[in-house]
Parts: sequence; C-alpha cells; structure tokens
Amino acid sequence: MSANLSSAAQQLFDSEVKHVFQTNGGLKDTVTNRNDVVGDIYKFRAMGKGLANQKNTSADVVAMGISHSLINCTLTNWNAPEYTDIFDAKEVNFDEKTELQTTIAGALGRRRDQLILDAMDAATAGTSIAHGSAGLTLAKLITASKSMTDKGVPSSDRHIAVSAAGLEDLLSVTQVQSADYNSVRSLVSGELDTFMGFKFHVIETRAEGGLDLSSGVREGFAWHSSAVGLATGMEITAKVDWVPQKTSWLCNGMMKAGAVVRDAAGLVSISWQE
Repeated sequence: MSANLSSAAQQLFDSEVKHVFQTNGGLKDTVTNRNDVVGDIYKFRAMGKGLANQKNTSADVVAMGISHSLINCTLTNWNAPEYTDIFDAKEVNFDEKTELQTTIAGALGRRRDQLILDAMDAATAGTSIAHGSAGLTLAKLITASKSMTDKGVPSSDRHIAVSAAGLEDLLSVTQVQSADYNSVRSLVSGELDTFMGFKFHVIETRAEGGLDLSSGVREGFAWHSSAVGLATGMEITAKVDWVPQKTSWLCNGMMKAGAVVRDAAGLVSISWQE
C-alpha cells in the first residue's frame, strides 16, 4: 500500500463527514451557539432584567442598574479515530468510506449532544419535578410549562429531551393521542414531534451516557434555546494520516466544544419512573 493519498480524496472525505455530521445535528440547534471560539474558555454574558421607573418632570433619569455577569464555558477536545486500510494511493472504496464517515460523524454528534445534556445535568439551579413513583405524565409537562411561563420564558423555542420509555408513557395519554387535543397525529407515526409547546427530542440508550438512569428513575430536561449555550472552538474536521507503525491509515474526526447553562429560569429537570 502506498503511503500517499491524494489531497482530493482527503478533502472529499472531510467534506462528506461534515455533511453527515450536520444532518445528525441532534441538539445543537436547540441551544445558543457561539462559534470560532479562541482558547479553552468562553464567557457567555448573562444580563439581568430591567424595571422601568416613572420619570418626574425635570428630574434626572435614574438608571435601572441592570446586572451583568459572565458564565464560564470550558471547551474540551474530542477525537473519533479509526485505523483503516480502505484507502489506496488513488481512490477510496465508496461503500466502506460511506460507512466510516457515518460512524465518525455519529460519534461526534452524540458526544456534542452529551456535552449539552451534561451541562443541564450539572446545573444546580432551575425547577425540578420529582418522579413521584410515576412515569412521564401530562401533569409533569404542564408543571414544566407553567414554571417557564411564570418566569417569563418565551413560549417559542422550547425543547424537551425524553427517553423511549418516557415517549411511550406520553403516547398512552388520551390528550396526546387524540386530534381533539393535539393537532399532531402522534400515533400515526408512533412518535411525538411537538406538544404543550415543547419540541420533543428522543434520546436513545447511549454509551456516552444519554439521559441519566439511576435506580429505575430517569432524568430528562425541558429548556429554552437561550437557556443553554454551546461554544465551539473547532467545528468537525476530518483528517486522514498515514501511520507507518500501523501500516494503516488513521481516519480521525475532531472537534473542540463545551456547553453551559446560561439562565436556569429556562431549564426544568423532570424525573420519571421507568
């Protein structure tokens, strides 16, 4: 096997991994994104609320005194490497290349999702809804929605991450099933897209961790897109290098990213029994 690989083949592999990575975007578009971050820490700015005050005639204006704070988001480095001999000096076997780019992109996509889920899990503030020895119920969704609405969280761009078992619980609820309550015919496709103002994201069982399951209790999250921040220092980059010691090509996907909760008012932790 030649140790040379054409630059065209490398660029093709990189671009196709990026394409698959974007189509497997997962939770990226559900949070606030900051790209091209330099360094290992990005400081998200949090601005407090203002309170209008009455203006007296000829009196000086009084500043509202809006609070400002910086929230540190630590970026970490991630690889998705695999040794392979699918390349030769002139071309790449299409079928194997497709499988590998899908594997690399999927691994990085799930890891980026996990950064977001771990950030929400690590948050010490926000509303928590106990499992109450029950599954994921309509009452819990109503409580989550009420919590956000009462705190002035916008009704648009709300999201919720649930497990397959949690989705099953909801699909058995009449209000979710029936077109009289829900314009989305959830039982037609066996999935739930939007309900109670939340865009649903089902997180399957993942080696990365997924949604925490402890002693039969699952923890999911409802959040507003502005409540969580994702900082990216290096977007997905794929590279192919010849490793003489392995007499193989090393195909690697890389990214540098981190996530943090910016505003706990827009985050609700929901637990249910599985």
